[in-house]
Amino acid sequence: MSDPGEGIEDPSGVVGWLRWFWTTEEAPAVYVRDVVTSVGAVLLVGLLLFAVSGIWPPMVAIESSSMEPNMERGDLVFVMSEDRFVPDAAPTHDGDSTGVVPADRAAAAGHAEFNRPGDVIVYKRDGSERETPVIHRAKLWVGAGENWYERADPDAVGNAENCQALRYCPAPHAGFITKGDNDGTNGQYDQVSGLSAPVKPTWIIGTAEFRVPYLGQIRLLLQTSPAGPAVDRPTTDAPARRPPVAPAAANAAPTRGTPPASVAAGSDTPGRAT
Repeated sequence: MSDPGEGIEDPSGVVGWLRWFWTTEEAPAVYVRDVVTSVGAVLLVGLLLFAVSGIWPPMVAIESSSMEPNMERGDLVFVMSEDRFVPDAAPTHDGDSTGVVPADRAAAAGHAEFNRPGDVIVYKRDGSERETPVIHRAKLWVGAGENWYERADPDAVGNAENCQALRYCPAPHAGFITKGDNDGTNGQYDQVSGLSAPVKPTWIIGTAEFRVPYLGQIRLLLQTSPAGPAVDRPTTDAPARRPPVAPAAANAAPTRGTPPASVAAGSDTPGRAT
């Protein structure tokens, strides 16, 4: 069973078979060896990315146009745990840093991500494990009970004329006000359009660090979801009105930094994690 000229007789024992497997030129063994080597290389890269990011999976594919022009549909985005490298400008909550610098603080600190001030975060809508996570930019940090209307961008609150006209003002709890970069499809804050309540730190999966154009298209082509194909969520001019009964506080989410095993298709969201 030895290859001619190699001087290896019939292998015996685990070491002998391993030596034969890694040195033989027989076609079936070479094919299997190439597959094993390729899979091993992919796993090694994945482990290195996990070691750096602190979350798994460390990359997501962008499904919609809500972050254009700074992120495009089909981009593959590397996501890192927000508490991995904590910026000084990040607000604190309950004595701990949130690890996220919103746009209103980032401008003064000279902190920019993806061509604009403020961190881009991946978060769970209302802390739900069943809803599709969203990848949008943190714009403001608001405290519980705060009237944040006066600090808001007038162009991002629809036709609301005061705090009472907004669903989540005063803020039901401390959290981030978020928004997509694409003013054409996402002209309003997520908390004005009703996409999510102010984003609690425990709802954050991680911060987007860099993107690889087009590579996420492969993941999107393979993606299947009971929710159907990805569609862009329409944006209305009117803000979401306050309901007759104040919404109940969202249930506490699992420990941050643990993304779902899969992400369903939907608008304004990252695609299935890879």
